[in-house]
Amino acid sequence: MPRECPTERNRKDCTCTYAPCGRKGVCCECLRFHWSSKELPGCLFPPEAERSFDRSLSAFIAAWQAKGY
Repeated sequence: MPRECPTERNRKDCTCTYAPCGRKGVCCECLRFHWSSKELPGCLFPPEAERSFDRSLSAFIAAWQAKGY
């Protein structure tokens, strides 16, 4: 039984600051889009790192290491 994507709830909880994104709230599309370029979505980054719009794996690791994780 397929699940329906809760896009409205996802949009409310989305921490990505890239306003013109057409994938906002559709997490599966967002993840697929970013991963096709070996990137991660902004929602996985700490807020200060998310605002840089650098979605690379190295930026993700560096951001969380800087926070002590």
